[in-house]
Amino acid sequence: MTSSPNIAEVASLIADPSRLAILVSLLGGKALPASELARTARITPQTASSHLAKMVKGGLLIHESYGRHKYFRLANSDVGHALEALQTIAPPRPVRSLRESEQVKALRIARTCYDHLAGKLGCALTDRLLELRCIEKSGNKDFILSAEGKKRLQELGVEIEGSPTRRRYFARQCLDWSERRHHLAGSLGSALTSRLFKLGWIEYLPDGRAVRVTDTGIKGLFDEFGLLLEI
Repeated sequence: MTSSPNIAEVASLIADPSRLAILVSLLGGKALPASELARTARITPQTASSHLAKMVKGGLLIHESYGRHKYFRLANSDVGHALEALQTIAPPRPVRSLRESEQVKALRIARTCYDHLAGKLGCALTDRLLELRCIEKSGNKDFILSAEGKKRLQELGVEIEGSPTRRRYFARQCLDWSERRHHLAGSLGSALTSRLFKLGWIEYLPDGRAVRVTDTGIKGLFDEFGLLLEI
C-alpha cells in the first residue's frame, strides 16, 4: 500500500530557478547536452551536473550517453503536461530585453509542447479539427477521434494506432498557457506534429522550441484542413 503523492518533493525540484530553466528548455521534446543546458540556465557545468542528477533521481529527466557526452530529456509526456499546466496559473515575468520579447512572441505564435503543437497554431489546428468533426471533446480531459478524422489523418500520412481506446492519453486536451484554451496532445497530437515536420509544413526556429509555418505548410494546411492562418 502506498501513501498519497509527494507533491512537495516534486515542487521543490521545479521551484529552483536554475532547474526550472533547464526543464522549460527541454519542453520542446528534444534531448540536449548538459553543456547547453548549463548555458541556458546560466550556471557552471558543475552546478548543472548537480541539478541534472537531482532531477534524474526525482523522475523528471532521463539521460542518454553518446560517447563521453550525456544528453538529457524530459522523462515523459506527463512531465511536459505538468509544466505546461503550471504556466497557465503562473503570473507573467517581466520582459527585460528586445530579444526576450521576440522569443516570447514566437513561442506564443507556435511552439512544441513536449512532442505536440501548441500556441496559436496548435490551438487553431485543434479548433479546425473540431469544426471538421475529426475529433470531439470527451469530458474535460480527452478528445475522441472520429472515423472520418481517422480516415483524413491516415490519408495525410499520420501514423494512428489501431486501438486508441486502450491508451489513457491517446488524444489529450492540453491547456495552452498562452492561449488559455486546449490544444491536441497525447500520442495523436504527437503523431500529427511529427507528420507536419516530415512534410516540411513546419520547422523549428533557431535557438529554441518555437516553430514557424513554411510557405508549403501555409498552402498544405489550407488545402487539407481549410485552415487560413492569421498568426
